[in-house]
Amino acid sequence: MLIAANKAVSIDYTLTNDAGEVIDSSAGGAPLVYLQGAGNIIPGLEKALEGKAVGDELKVSVEPEDAYGEYAAELVSTLSRSMFEGVDELEVGMQFHASAPDGQMQIVTIRDLDGDDVTVDGNHPLAGQRLNFQVKIVAIRDASQEEIAHGHIHGEGGHHH
Repeated sequence: MLIAANKAVSIDYTLTNDAGEVIDSSAGGAPLVYLQGAGNIIPGLEKALEGKAVGDELKVSVEPEDAYGEYAAELVSTLSRSMFEGVDELEVGMQFHASAPDGQMQIVTIRDLDGDDVTVDGNHPLAGQRLNFQVKIVAIRDASQEEIAHGHIHGEGGHHH
């Protein structure tokens, strides 16, 4: 069986940046299980896995536009500390839900604190970076109708309702 749309795919992977630093890995844990064609993983990796078989191993470099996008300076802004009502202690790296300009919710990360000024960044932490994956396909199966309808895999290694 080959990886194609509506297949439940299990992969072992290690993700590194261009400096070779490990960003994420399934090593020592369960494989990542996703629904091919449902946008569960970044587009560049999903495209590279299409047509592969169990046991295949590959190295994939994914450019920012096929991962988390280019870094957008307009998603960085400075807010007043008073905007964080109810939060006693602010720290660099903290994340909050905020309204994006289009009205959607987004996650922002505190990048800098300077007196009453709080600099937040709405970019994904990996935006603007080339991502390098070492991947091994562990299993492929037909997704259930329920998984296809929900757009994700259920159960072991997947989503639990």
